[in-house]
Amino acid sequence: MVDLPKARDDLPPSEVLEALRLNTLTVLGQFVWGSNYTFLVNVEHPTGPIPAVYKPARGERPLWDFPDGTLAAREVAAFLSARALGWDLVPPTALRPEGPLGPGSIQQFVDADPEHHYFTFTPEDKQRLRPVAVFDWVINNADRKSGHILLAPDRHIWLIDHGVCFHSEDKLRTVVWDFVGEPIPRPLLDRLATFEAELQPPAGLAESLSSLLSAGEQAALLHRVRRLIQQGRFPPPGPERPYPWPLV
Repeated sequence: MVDLPKARDDLPPSEVLEALRLNTLTVLGQFVWGSNYTFLVNVEHPTGPIPAVYKPARGERPLWDFPDGTLAAREVAAFLSARALGWDLVPPTALRPEGPLGPGSIQQFVDADPEHHYFTFTPEDKQRLRPVAVFDWVINNADRKSGHILLAPDRHIWLIDHGVCFHSEDKLRTVVWDFVGEPIPRPLLDRLATFEAELQPPAGLAESLSSLLSAGEQAALLHRVRRLIQQGRFPPPGPERPYPWPLV
């Protein structure tokens, strides 16, 4: 059992991302929950190590509906999408070309109590989850468990575990159905409109996602964004298993 380190919040995200991609990793231990191999690591930095979560592609469990070896890329695509939407929801995440167990994704570790998640949130905390609901619908998150929504000591909301997102078929499974039928607030719709433009070539986001997602998945992403803007309301659950399992 390894004690969890204190997260670094004193570095700009661009500097963190560069370190995640390039700097030496030291494995501290393995997280025992989850179906894929996930490791706590330190990333070297001149000011001191940056704690991070490393998910090697070779440790991904094969899935019948997602291509093998693509989960790491989807983690990065989720970070890039959240950043393009202007929502600081996903910790800095990068593709790692090499590591102790080979290529994979690496994400900055954030401080949060794993026992404090969606099912333990106050009603006031849950009212802050509208951007989360929009984000998950847009990225077609097939596994938004309660424990994937974390609250930091400063009350910042963090979202983790995005390996099974961006499928071209509708697969949204989430615990956050609090806002079904409500109008999407105008500031969120404005963000979606900006995001829609960024998804179309020659925008930089479109180019970045082309190396992470298939052409069909990119087209489906753009279609979901346009559909949500047109509807202007939080969609209802689909007819097939709209909740993840397990729920936490």
